[in-house]
Amino acid sequence: MVAIDDLTELLRSILKKRIMIMDGAMGTSIQKLRLEEEDFRGEEFKNHTKELRGNNDLLVLTRPEAILQIHKEFLEAGADIIETNTFTATKVCQEDYQLSASVAYRINVEAARLAKKACQEYSQKTPDFPRFVAGALGPTSRTLSVGTNVEQPEARNSTFDELRENYKEQALGLIEGGSDILLVETIFDTLNAKAAFFGIEDAFDESKTPRLPILISGTIVDQNGRTLSGQTAEAFCISVSHAKPLCVGLNCALGAELMRPYIQQISNSAETFVICYPNAGLPNAMGGYDDSPEYMAEKVKDFATSGFLNIVGGCCGTTPAHIKAIAEVVKDIPPRQIPTLPPLLRLSGLEPLVVTPDLNFINIGERCNVSGSRVFARLILNNKYEDALVVARDQVDNGAQIMDVNVDEGLLDSKLAMSKFLRFIASEPAICRLPIMIDSSNFEVIEEGLKVCQGKCIVNSISLKEGEAKFIEQARTVLKYGAAVIVMAFDEEGQATTAERKLEICSRSYHILTQKVGFPPQDIIFDPNILTIATGMEEHVTYAMEFINSIELIKKNLPLAKVSGGVSNISFSFRGNEPLRKAMHSVFLYHAIKKGMDMGIVNAGQITIYDEIPKDLLTMLEDVIFNRHAEATEKLLEYARQTSATSKGSGGKSEESEEWRTKDVIERLKYALVNGIVTYIIEDTEEARKSLPSPINVIEGPLMNGMNHVGDLFGSGKMFLPQVIKSARVMKKSVAHLIPYMEEEKKLKGITGEHYNGTVVLATVKGDVHDIGKNIVGVVMGCNNYRVIDLGVMTPCEKILQTAKAEKADIIGLSGLITPSLEEMVNVAKEMQRQKFTIPLLIGGATTSKVHTAVKIALNYSNPVIHVLDASRSVTVVSSLLDSKQKEDFVEELSQEYQEVRERYFATQKERKYLPLALARQKKPIINWDSIIIQRPSFIGGKTFEDYPLTKLLDRIDWNPFFSLWELRGKHPNRGYPKLFNDPKVGEEAKKIFGEANAMLKEIISKKLLVAKGVIGFFPANAVADDIEVYADETREKKIATFYGLRQQSENEINDVYWCQSDFIAPKSSGKTDYIGLFAVSTGFGSDEAVRKFEANHDDFNSILFKALADRLAEAFAEQLHEEVRKQHWGYAPNEDLSAVDMHRIKYQGIRPAPGYPTQPDHLEKSTLWSVLDVQNQTGILLTESLAMLPAASVSGLYFANAHSKYFAVGKINKDQVSDYAARKNLPVAEIERWLSSELAYDV
Repeated sequence: MVAIDDLTELLRSILKKRIMIMDGAMGTSIQKLRLEEEDFRGEEFKNHTKELRGNNDLLVLTRPEAILQIHKEFLEAGADIIETNTFTATKVCQEDYQLSASVAYRINVEAARLAKKACQEYSQKTPDFPRFVAGALGPTSRTLSVGTNVEQPEARNSTFDELRENYKEQALGLIEGGSDILLVETIFDTLNAKAAFFGIEDAFDESKTPRLPILISGTIVDQNGRTLSGQTAEAFCISVSHAKPLCVGLNCALGAELMRPYIQQISNSAETFVICYPNAGLPNAMGGYDDSPEYMAEKVKDFATSGFLNIVGGCCGTTPAHIKAIAEVVKDIPPRQIPTLPPLLRLSGLEPLVVTPDLNFINIGERCNVSGSRVFARLILNNKYEDALVVARDQVDNGAQIMDVNVDEGLLDSKLAMSKFLRFIASEPAICRLPIMIDSSNFEVIEEGLKVCQGKCIVNSISLKEGEAKFIEQARTVLKYGAAVIVMAFDEEGQATTAERKLEICSRSYHILTQKVGFPPQDIIFDPNILTIATGMEEHVTYAMEFINSIELIKKNLPLAKVSGGVSNISFSFRGNEPLRKAMHSVFLYHAIKKGMDMGIVNAGQITIYDEIPKDLLTMLEDVIFNRHAEATEKLLEYARQTSATSKGSGGKSEESEEWRTKDVIERLKYALVNGIVTYIIEDTEEARKSLPSPINVIEGPLMNGMNHVGDLFGSGKMFLPQVIKSARVMKKSVAHLIPYMEEEKKLKGITGEHYNGTVVLATVKGDVHDIGKNIVGVVMGCNNYRVIDLGVMTPCEKILQTAKAEKADIIGLSGLITPSLEEMVNVAKEMQRQKFTIPLLIGGATTSKVHTAVKIALNYSNPVIHVLDASRSVTVVSSLLDSKQKEDFVEELSQEYQEVRERYFATQKERKYLPLALARQKKPIINWDSIIIQRPSFIGGKTFEDYPLTKLLDRIDWNPFFSLWELRGKHPNRGYPKLFNDPKVGEEAKKIFGEANAMLKEIISKKLLVAKGVIGFFPANAVADDIEVYADETREKKIATFYGLRQQSENEINDVYWCQSDFIAPKSSGKTDYIGLFAVSTGFGSDEAVRKFEANHDDFNSILFKALADRLAEAFAEQLHEEVRKQHWGYAPNEDLSAVDMHRIKYQGIRPAPGYPTQPDHLEKSTLWSVLDVQNQTGILLTESLAMLPAASVSGLYFANAHSKYFAVGKINKDQVSDYAARKNLPVAEIERWLSSELAYDV
């Protein structure tokens, strides 16, 4: 192989001649080996306490021969470049497997040596065809640009310096092992990559080796063409260009077909070679990849013939066969030629900003400056960073193209404030799409800002004020972060005030930067000091003119340099007189831009149009700016005095016009319905009643016309569920006003009956208390003129059917949340069949599904049974069923669809195999209990929480289920809270209901509308086979309860391990003392009273909203108490420090499974929990006959502390386990089959 010094030139020479080939997916080849846990452990890690299967990088230590063979297979296929098996070989990633930093380092060294060995073998075979080792540095499991806590947008799970150190250690290992190239790959967050660049440079310095060539590859995560952290391909390319890579490009995420436009963007914007190694298509439903070698090669060939490629290979799903096919199709295609791009200032936020001559002038938003905006300063000083984003957003809305941020204030920790606010900005795509100007007189604050910005920023500013050495040091730091720089016209002698002196300082700075530092001249921006005029001081009268004259001198003498300035400085003499200041800024900019000023810090929304300035004022302003005569300042000051009184009142916001109130009453009613405005609904309804022949005409006319319009808007996606609920509230209030008049009219006319599209009976089935979704369906149906009879919760079958007969219902709708409800729905269907009902049955609720409906319910009722996914589909289904013209076709099509669903289900059941229970028990997980330290809880017994502070729960709320309830679902990349707010379709409505939810939360807390109660307890426990025995005290002599477990039986081909919850407790036979925790919490006390008040006021919207918030608070209470348990009450994780997002993602040790859910699907186990903790007496939380909890906003479960514990699904179980389980519980098999009906792998 060649010497390191010649590597870069050798690679350059090859890349100019032909397209080089990268290898394919290491992970795909490893998966095909079907390695077991012992393969990953090897001899060295055989006693390691954490599962290592899946840690592919570790195989270079435990199965090196397997990795070497994979490398050889790719080399045999034609690869020029082989990646090391080190994608996760950083300290931070290996910590997930509880492996040390030294192990991570060894992985890198050995991985490079293995790849080197393979490359040397093949290079010796073909000396004219050398092979190269690319040391792979993956993106890590951390992100520096994306928030990790939805309630704290500024929260991050790592720091720039931490990742810099991780990457340095990895690079050192790869260099020691013999890598020829360093590849920073699969970059989903550009800020991570910037930390990698620093770490790599640190490694070069520390190892004292020549600089290896660097390849950089980002990853576009969706078809919108952005990285996970939101950057476009071009913005990414601009952001990493300072690293001077040999190659830049894209890999992973998308298949070749979808990657084309983005690799084309890179090819067009990169002044380097381009690398591309896509996946073999998008992942399929089973997590595999479908693009064949031939198909992928054909797509890649198009890239090559289009002139996009210098290096090509494969990522996920690609095999040696893919690489061989790709190498074959590109071998005769000439490589891409590196373009010469015009030397323009290129900046980036999430999107690029290329400063071309046709842009004329760049507005830099000025208001995010504690010195320039009192509002912004007050918000930052009061730690209201999220509110301060409004200031930034306002600048964007008013046309800012770059965002200046300055937090220099004596009362602030400016480093912390800069970092924090920029992280808040990073959470707002509408703002952070702009490049950031980091503005501070303290260079430490500037560097702190650079560590949190993924884009190419502007640093504002450096100067020669502290001498040339400091200037060079700071400039080199700025260059290392890849930022452009503003240089002030300031040197050791002070600030320049004349045009000549400004040019002198700028010229000196320019030559130092370009000749000594290596700064690109197009990235240098001079600020020749805009100084205040019209102060009354003689020496200030030429300041504006000198600045304007200096622009021309700088542009003429310093090629490619830009000119900027703080525009508001010019008018400080007139603070308080905003109209005059705006006019002065406009006049100053008009003349400065004509001379060549490129950009300026200015309030983009506060500039008067030059031609609209009154002529007398324009003359006075230009007289002052150009110092045309001695009285210029005094005349302007006199003008300011005369206009100050009126100017003080300017800027006020006019009251919102209510033009709609001037329309006729029919239009007003429609407007109120569509916009959900209840303010005038009674008076408008009364006016309409008096103007129309009958009260019913008000309903059938304007009200129904309005609601039909609402229905059309909802159906077409132009209105969202919260808006529809508000419209229904308006409708209900109007109808409530009309009812007495209609009743009176009926009596006079002897009329009976009403005009509806149909009658629907809705009910939450017996034993279940959850009704929010059902209520929403009811409101939507009512909005579409269906008569809805809502029977509420826990409704017995007989009441449902009796009501349906008595009310001549056209449809019955059943709802349920807990799994026993599924069996009750089957029971209702059987009864409807027995009683010879002929009307359709609708099924809905969180635990229901189309498969269960088709397989378990529909077969018990010979008329239509339809699963309705959500409220938005209910009207379409009902209208189709009740329309005589549509019904027959609709039902026939539905029957065929459900028959296909059943056939697919039964086919999979025939194919699915189940282990006998005895064998599944033999294959339970093997845990070395001797190596596990069991933490004793801080107390044994129970502890009750009365009136737990709701304020402590707000940060623990998981908002995603809340928005799902309202059917507000964003599309990628705006899925989930808070990204949902950026979704172009549902974002605004999501923000609106989020605001209403938070307002209601404040009211709930301030008025104590809800009370939180809970109980936890810890008890000695041991596992006996699949069950857990619970003891009264530490002597373990008195058993007070047994929690029974169910074990997985469905054949598991992946790891052949079959779990039961008892596996997480030390077996009695081990002699170890273990413990189990229990809990039950509720935030539903007070809910019924509040909901009754809303319903009495015909306010379905707030009724549903209140219940939804009670549910969210209950889950938050469970989350909060679990954290306290881990850190205090049990104390097995006292140093845990997780964000709310990480908690929702279950990144903590231990679990809290609930009886009736996948880990133990038997709701009967709740009774044991209630007995041991005395839940009802301690908290007031009741269990219904179906073991649902009352209040509905309640959560209960078990606590497991073991580090091996994890959530899993028992899945389907067979008859042998059901019989064994029934015998252990001393219950009839039929009783167990009833409670576990949805879990049975056989028919009863």
